[in-house]
Amino acid sequence: MDLSVSLVAREASQGPGPSPALGLNGLPRPAPPKVAKKPKKGVLFFEVEILDAKTREKLCFLDKVEPHATIAEIKNLFTKSRSAEMPIVESRTFWACLLQRPRVATDPQWYPARQSLRLDPKGKSLKDEDVLQKLPVGTTATLYFRDLGAQISWVTVFLTEYAGPLFIYLLFYFRVPFIYGHKYDFTSSRHTVVHLACICHSFHYVKRLLETLFVHRFSHGTMPLRNIFKNCTYYWGFAAWMAYYINHPLYTPPTYGAQQVKLALAIFVICQLGNFSIHMALRDLRPAGSKTRKIPYPTKNPFTWLFLLVSCPNYTYEVGSWIGFAIMTQCLPVALFSLVGFIQMTIWAKGKHRSYLKEFRDYPPLRMPIIPFLL
Repeated sequence: MDLSVSLVAREASQGPGPSPALGLNGLPRPAPPKVAKKPKKGVLFFEVEILDAKTREKLCFLDKVEPHATIAEIKNLFTKSRSAEMPIVESRTFWACLLQRPRVATDPQWYPARQSLRLDPKGKSLKDEDVLQKLPVGTTATLYFRDLGAQISWVTVFLTEYAGPLFIYLLFYFRVPFIYGHKYDFTSSRHTVVHLACICHSFHYVKRLLETLFVHRFSHGTMPLRNIFKNCTYYWGFAAWMAYYINHPLYTPPTYGAQQVKLALAIFVICQLGNFSIHMALRDLRPAGSKTRKIPYPTKNPFTWLFLLVSCPNYTYEVGSWIGFAIMTQCLPVALFSLVGFIQMTIWAKGKHRSYLKEFRDYPPLRMPIIPFLL
């Protein structure tokens, strides 16, 4: 009786089940074997040295840069490192210190869009999406810096250079004072082709403005500020020169009259539709917010079938539009504007054509840059 009571008391004190530290036989359980932890693989960091491309002066040294860092990220690190090195100046002595401190290429005003990093001082700029570990460099990479100058967005440049000709042409069309003489102030031309030319010219630049805002997707966000002055001089100057003669009170209509105007109008309208179709096709190749490059191919739109023969049909249609406008107005300044534009667009088209051939091995071999079978 006493033995059973003592066993019940012992079981109550140990709880309902066996002790976790003891086995079923009451002996201590052996400790579980320790699992050896796998050693973590060490991350190989890069060291990036940035030198001035002209003077070879050391501008920055970046330590422990991750191997998958892009050139865009390195530019941001460069800007931050230079900003951190700038001395803190009290507000009351700021301008005095600013005048005394030499302005060198290490100032924080060299923001990423203004930087050009390259592997060779005279080589090509690296793309922002290039990855550090995929470049032909060692763990200590040397990059060369060049200042691209003050930058401005492409959208701003396009809006400025396209709005100017639209406004300037209308000034001559409405014959505002101090252009042709007081007796012609705010008068209209008696020739139908003059009014038709104004409609075509205005339509072209309104189309360009709308495409800039809603269609174009730019691979680069900015361009040098100095380009806006060069581009505006070209577009604004030619617009004023053309408008002056087309809207002049002594202007004479084309030699072959209405037939010449109708033929030229058809060429202008077809080329404008073709140019817009190509811009839409190119837009669909690049998703919003990306810099993806693909080979453009014809779509169901017949205007895009020109892709079978040329790499840049948008330039082909653009030149065709101005040729039609020159035939319509029979004006020498328009012909010269078309010629200069053709030369410039041919240079651009050849550059893009070479880029396509270099980037895509399966690029269609029959294509020419801008003119089928010729150029």
